[in-house]
Amino acid sequence: MSTILVTGGAGFLGSHLCDRLLERGDDVICVDNFFSGRKENIRHLIGNPKFEVIRHDIVHPLYVEADQIYNCACPASPVAYQYNPIKTIKTSTVGMVNILGLAKRCGARILHTSTSEVYGDPDVHPQTEDYWGNVNPLGPRSCYDEGKRVAESLCVNYHLAHDVEVRIVRIFNTYGPRMDPNDGRVVSNFIMQALRGEDLTVYGDGLQTRSFCFVSDLIEGFIRLMNQDTAIGPVNIGNPTENTMIELAEAVLEVTGSSSKIVRAPLPEDDPKRRCPDITLAKSLLDWTPQVDLKSGLKETVDYYQRTQFDTQS
Repeated sequence: MSTILVTGGAGFLGSHLCDRLLERGDDVICVDNFFSGRKENIRHLIGNPKFEVIRHDIVHPLYVEADQIYNCACPASPVAYQYNPIKTIKTSTVGMVNILGLAKRCGARILHTSTSEVYGDPDVHPQTEDYWGNVNPLGPRSCYDEGKRVAESLCVNYHLAHDVEVRIVRIFNTYGPRMDPNDGRVVSNFIMQALRGEDLTVYGDGLQTRSFCFVSDLIEGFIRLMNQDTAIGPVNIGNPTENTMIELAEAVLEVTGSSSKIVRAPLPEDDPKRRCPDITLAKSLLDWTPQVDLKSGLKETVDYYQRTQFDTQS
């Protein structure tokens, strides 16, 4: 049994991680400033004697004791991270320094959740961990992309300078229950449009691709990476099955039974054309591969939105 700190623990990914850690008997400290995290995501955990919640922004120093730290604190949807881009950058830089300093003081191992966005609009496909990326440092997504790139550098340099045990995971598109229905990402957009009977908006020609990993598979990858003793990372965790936006839209229509139509809109600036992980390292290092297929995962996500009665009528 360990005491584990999860920053961003009330978010989409963080809350699922808290569930898994509590299920195996750990004491969990959930830290969140509730900018993009939601109380509803962790409400079922309140009252669990092994679960503690602290409202805190990691841009400010944090003083707790922990054996392991999962750093999931940073808004990940464009709607959220572009709302206050300077704060987004500070979370990945100043906040990262604070959490690494905490890990150094406690002697805790820290897993940092980085992102496939560090690859930008890649000209290498699929993306391997040794690819340096093709990122626009001045574009509308740069507050998130470049912040995450700096955070990775901070992790490596704290390891080299202070012997902090770090693990770096690069997350590819993830979906599942507890995704904010209004977060602006494609899975939640399509599902909510379909449930409301609205047209599904596909940007560009719809042939741009993403790989969609169900949240339970991702969390399994987190835990396996944290608890192996040989590699720092980065390690890609994502589903190597590539889907076009048209294919995703059609799958959502099938799962929801919606009669909505698919319509086109202009492609946003700096939107990557192809994004797919090479997971060779995750397979060999962690014995990890995704287990949940797209339609099964979409069904669980749709059921969640319907069960929690988000506004599917407006």
